[in-house]
Amino acid sequence: MNNSNLAEKIEAAKHHVLFQHNPQDADGYITLAKKDQSGRFIQEHYKPDQLATHLTNVMGEDVFFSQNTFYRKARRIETIRQLRSLYVDLDFYVFNYSPGWILETLSEDFYRRSIPEPNLVIFSGQGLVLIWLIEPVPYKALPLWQAVQNYLVNQLKPLGGDPKAADAARVFRIAGSTSSKNGHEVRVEYRHNYRHTLREIQSEYLPELTPPSEAIPKKGRKKKVVHLYNLYSLYAARLKDLDTLVTIREGFMPNCREITLFLYRYWSCCFEQNPQEALRQTLEFNRTFLYPLSEKEAVRATRSAEKAYNAKSDKEADKRAKAMGYPGAGYHISNAKIIEWLNITPEEQMHMSTIIGTKEKNRRRREARRAAGMMTREDYLNSEAQKTISKMESLKKAIEEEPELSNRKMAKKIGISEAYVRKLKGKL
Repeated sequence: MNNSNLAEKIEAAKHHVLFQHNPQDADGYITLAKKDQSGRFIQEHYKPDQLATHLTNVMGEDVFFSQNTFYRKARRIETIRQLRSLYVDLDFYVFNYSPGWILETLSEDFYRRSIPEPNLVIFSGQGLVLIWLIEPVPYKALPLWQAVQNYLVNQLKPLGGDPKAADAARVFRIAGSTSSKNGHEVRVEYRHNYRHTLREIQSEYLPELTPPSEAIPKKGRKKKVVHLYNLYSLYAARLKDLDTLVTIREGFMPNCREITLFLYRYWSCCFEQNPQEALRQTLEFNRTFLYPLSEKEAVRATRSAEKAYNAKSDKEADKRAKAMGYPGAGYHISNAKIIEWLNITPEEQMHMSTIIGTKEKNRRRREARRAAGMMTREDYLNSEAQKTISKMESLKKAIEEEPELSNRKMAKKIGISEAYVRKLKGKL
């Protein structure tokens, strides 16, 4: 490759990266990944304004970059900093479709009908990748992002939409690089630069996914979609809690590394719906431990998590589980059991969102009541006591002024019930 040709490829790669991750609004780390001879990713992580300058050293075969950013140098869904795009990988070659026919079909039958028009199309060597840029949203929007992402994939399944490429930590090939599968150069077609908001796409194409506070259960598909949205929220929060726990403990997880990885892999399978990607992230999560398990040990210790996930989507297995009195196939583990297994202290629970015990739950409810201006129980009792004293003083005064009044008339005079008059007289 001559120098001018290499320079053109680097410029194409820089333009691609900066089109998706403009340093003016991109925050966090972008992963730059390159496959080694064994097919494994060698990953480096850069800030948006640094990434373009490092492309010179990696350009060549099988170079990828992340579509979203991470708050630390780790490519996992619970380390997401900004969700910046949606995407669908079209493996149309398995159907022997031509790229031209795919592009024409998308334009005539899909764009602005069941899906919005993408910002760019990556010609990745064998297939196409459609990218929709969105206004950046934080990790807490991940459940909604995943629901919209899965919708786009499902709409494009007839054209080879790959559900295994639908995770938020996904990397795709970069313009100017080449695919080792066939030697084709990766190129990008830029269609427009308008960034949708996530809610804008949801509102137009998935109106049933209203914010949780406004969601009203409905029959049929809509009710099912809202249910899945809630499950995404739960699994994402549980993965985040495990990451928080390891961070708090600075990676020191004595006597609970295996069960922590097991839970991580199971919940990751449930969220990603892609066991292969869940395993990759589990092995990366294992490396955050102060004393990680070997890769072989980590795979062996968590293998049953994937089996449970597979059973969860097996109708017969689910039916057998319900016949035995379980809610369904898969693992249904209480917070109390998780807290016991991982020996999570009350202080650690204060930093978590879902893996909390009753005491922590009640503490948060009390804080929420105070924040809303509601009285504590002690203040309420003091207030009621003051009210009683005030009513007793009014009753005393009324008796002194008109001792002949009946209880009924006395109650009317001071504005309380007749029964309360009798009760207060008993205390005088």
